[in-house]
Amino acid sequence: MKTASQHLFSNKDLRKLLIPVMMEQLLSSLMGTIDTMMVSNVGSAAISAVSLVDSINILVIQALSALAAGGAILCSQYLGSKNEEEANRSAGQVILVMTILSTVLAVICLLLRDPMLRLIFGKVDPDVMNNSRTYFLFTLLSFPFIGLYDAGASIFRAENNTRTPMIISVISNVMNIAGNAILIFGFDLGVAGAAISTLISRVFCAVVVLWQLRSPLQPISVRHYANIRPDFSLIKRVLLIGIPSGIENSMFQFGKLAIQSTVSTLGTAAIAAQAMTNILEALNGVAAMGVGIGLMTVVGQCIGAGRKDEAIYYIKKLSWFAEIVIIICCLTVLALTKPITVIGGMEPESARLCFQMVVFITITKPISWVLSFIPAYGMRAAGDVKFSMITSCLSMWLCRVSLCVFLCRALGFGPIAVWIGMFADWSVRAVVFSWRFHSRKWLNHNIISNP
Repeated sequence: MKTASQHLFSNKDLRKLLIPVMMEQLLSSLMGTIDTMMVSNVGSAAISAVSLVDSINILVIQALSALAAGGAILCSQYLGSKNEEEANRSAGQVILVMTILSTVLAVICLLLRDPMLRLIFGKVDPDVMNNSRTYFLFTLLSFPFIGLYDAGASIFRAENNTRTPMIISVISNVMNIAGNAILIFGFDLGVAGAAISTLISRVFCAVVVLWQLRSPLQPISVRHYANIRPDFSLIKRVLLIGIPSGIENSMFQFGKLAIQSTVSTLGTAAIAAQAMTNILEALNGVAAMGVGIGLMTVVGQCIGAGRKDEAIYYIKKLSWFAEIVIIICCLTVLALTKPITVIGGMEPESARLCFQMVVFITITKPISWVLSFIPAYGMRAAGDVKFSMITSCLSMWLCRVSLCVFLCRALGFGPIAVWIGMFADWSVRAVVFSWRFHSRKWLNHNIISNP
């Protein structure tokens, strides 16, 4: 039992919390890289199709993930205040909300599949569009399972259990890669094989995480899913936290779609280069992103316990740690870029463009990325979600999207324009979120009190 004079989380506690979630994020991204490399061997049309559709899928995935994490903030704050009963009730409502929203999204995407693809991607090669249509059909069927897994995983993280989601995710990703090998190369199903394998792995994730969440031997347990009934007071609080984060992530992805639409006019080589660069950029930042995800649990429990000074302390501490992680990961990915493009069978022009962009990212990302993302995770966990939403949306569209489109269409820049705009966006966020953190205004929320 920790005394009031001790930190709420020891260094050992932080290691137990952060290492699994960092490993989960890193291994998932590595598996995504392998996945992309396997699809790239089918041809440029295949990898272009997967990249284009994934820009839609990621929009949905990020929105659902943000909603689930937002709801789980309630759980972590209730645990911090030693109110396990309310934490359990909140967990049930998070699962209910995620089930409904993810199913509705899947139905909408199913009904509007072809119009969405034509609207977003415009004129692309017929082979790319046909592959896109197939890949999108199978992946949209997985949305409800993504929502359920995100809900369960976020609840586990809220109670300091990051090991269980990590194990489930790793097994799922291995299943996905094995399924790809069998269906793409063994049965010659191409893009359809990759999509079916992804669907099966996501079903596995949802089933296992919900089964594990039923165990009574943990702070939060949801024993009887069929007995969950709407509690509109709790649902309101879940949505008040989750919706701004969901909008933030959705607008972020809409911005990426706008950028992708611009890149798609530059030709198949540019699309393929940008697709691989996106994977590699995600790979070099994903471990640090895991630090941010873990930070939400830490800050949530600190706020719930009434220890705001501890929340400030941990945001500072883990931001420094994330900076070290980002530098190491950027240098490692840079060293691996050329071998990955060769193994992935990329065409020479695509590989050249990809390497140029990764060099730029390696130089710029350590400058401003951490301050643009990590403190914001902590401030959201304190309930400061609206400020984060407004800042991120404005910065995304005014800096990243507008600058990219201008550089590409007015000045004739290639796909490197995407990353110039990205750096501008990171820099603006870093300044604004640093000011917000030092203002302490983010501490003025009280989300677990009775409305």
